[in-house]
Amino acid sequence: MFYYLSLLRAEYFPLNIFKYITFRAGMAAVTTFLICIIVGPWFIRKLKEWNLGEKPVMGQGRGQILGEELKSKQGTPTMGGILIIGSIILSVLFWADLSNPYILLTILTSIWLAVLGFFDDYMKLSGRKKNGLSARTKMIWQVLLAGLVSFYVYSQLHVATTLDVPFMKNLVIDLGAFYMLFVMGVVVGTSNAVNLTDGLDGLAIGCTLIVAITLGFLCYVSGNVNFSEYLFIPYLPGTGELTVFCAAIVGASLGFLWFNAHPADIFMGDVGALALGGTLGIIAVFIKKELLLVILGGVFVWEALSVILQVTSYKLTRKRIFLCSPYHHHLQKINWKESKIVIRFWIAGIILALLTLTTLKIR
Repeated sequence: MFYYLSLLRAEYFPLNIFKYITFRAGMAAVTTFLICIIVGPWFIRKLKEWNLGEKPVMGQGRGQILGEELKSKQGTPTMGGILIIGSIILSVLFWADLSNPYILLTILTSIWLAVLGFFDDYMKLSGRKKNGLSARTKMIWQVLLAGLVSFYVYSQLHVATTLDVPFMKNLVIDLGAFYMLFVMGVVVGTSNAVNLTDGLDGLAIGCTLIVAITLGFLCYVSGNVNFSEYLFIPYLPGTGELTVFCAAIVGASLGFLWFNAHPADIFMGDVGALALGGTLGIIAVFIKKELLLVILGGVFVWEALSVILQVTSYKLTRKRIFLCSPYHHHLQKINWKESKIVIRFWIAGIILALLTLTTLKIR
């Protein structure tokens, strides 16, 4: 909305500031942070009044979670993702160029997955289904979303079906007709990976913050012809506007972390985890950094991989690789404190982000 004030700069030159992505990105981050900080206490009270508190379920194919940890989290308000995604969408509506197709598709992705996560959370918290929506149902809706977005990107925006390989300047992989299937895998994978990581206070949202900051930088340089040429990365007109969306995620992450830090006053739930993961994935697709996201989101990748390895091993050999999965629960089993696990995962995320940025020059 405020972006369009820059169109009046001929009459009043100071309005020209609303044209700049860096200014609007900074304001988007501040806006989401303030919304979370101001609305957060009221929202937490309402969730308590509506009895939408955490009702942990043992097992679920991940091994037995620590009983004492479960008891300590019992009743903590969840579905905090409504606050996260709501503040992000509102801020983006204020500060982004709403004629940009990448912005509109990212908004669609966030809302779609947030609604899916909302129904999953509501069914669990209302007692209708203790495990929420089935994995198959969630997968169908995630794949449908990714299929629609990838088809539009391929047919209307004519985005290349090639993959930019990290560390390699001239090596590209052309997926051709398989590109849409690959996009589906990215969106579904990132969405569920963040969801699996969301198990300790501040863990998922802190790692999301790190990834969003890095993706915001990558969006900016990918959408800037001078920077992209200097760094030998594909120039993608229009993707620079996604910097505003990433900045909104950063502000919302900081605002939510204010209440989600240990001991958490609120959890994001599936409504936040599914939406944030899928949104980060689709942004990486738009700026052709799908493979780089494996490095950048290495914490999420490892958490998801630990579950896959655990389930596969148990089905094939009836033996478990880890004491519990996802991996953060394994660390709890060997008596790591929750705060230590979270901080060390954040450190790993920061190191991976720095490694991601170095790939721009090691080409």
